Amino acid sequence: MYSPQARPVGIIGAVVVESSSWIDDNLWYLQQCRTDPIMLGVSGTLNPAQSDFGKYVTHFSKDPMFRAIRSSRFYDADNGKVTLKADQVANLRLLAEADLALDTANPTMDLMQANVQLADAIPNLRIIMDHLPTFDPTPGNQQAYEGVVKGMADRPNIFVKLTEVYHPRLTDNVIVRDYETLRTRLDYLFGAFGEDRVLFGTDYPNSYGVATIAEEVGLMKRFFSTKSRETAEKYFWKNATRIYKLSLT
Repeated sequence: MYSPQARPVGIIGAVVVESSSWIDDNLWYLQQCRTDPIMLGVSGTLNPAQSDFGKYVTHFSKDPMFRAIRSSRFYDADNGKVTLKADQVANLRLLAEADLALDTANPTMDLMQANVQLADAIPNLRIIMDHLPTFDPTPGNQQAYEGVVKGMADRPNIFVKLTEVYHPRLTDNVIVRDYETLRTRLDYLFGAFGEDRVLFGTDYPNSYGVATIAEEVGLMKRFFSTKSRETAEKYFWKNATRIYKLSLT
């Protein structure tokens, strides 16, 4: 379903970020990706809260297509005070030792604060904050939001996906399509993290009903049209290749 929509707009390679908590689905994703030449890697699911996490990291890291996991529940939060879960930090160190990345999804203030703490605790872990443009700061948390974005930007092992730029606002469920409004947020985030730490993604099929793949690509092509070709290539594919450590051969 993905390739016929992606290839016409110039996408020739992709990483699937899984959305299932079933560990056996890692195998299914890997099997499916090996049969489709457009697929370059898998960000799978392993639970760092489980005692056998290290065993599965060792097992799946042997597959060159298994490049990361997605996990976002490695912290506790109580009235705005965020603390990392020690057992999960210990396990996520094993992920870093295996040279795999960590996707963290659906940004909240607590998760962004936890990412900063995790980056300090495990400086060699590549942490990816997915869908950062979806966070809509309010007048009440604007200053705190800018502070935690700066905190993430100050940690060189945190990267961000400028994805889900088209998204329903939490306050009224309206999808903002005004380019200048979207450009302002993209300018802010791109300025904070720089050209070497931003990644592209379509968020397909979660983007159903919000934007087509062609619309997602078109928006970001427009944003990068004022920048150099090299900068655009970093965003659209080179950074992902480096951060996920994809094999293009």
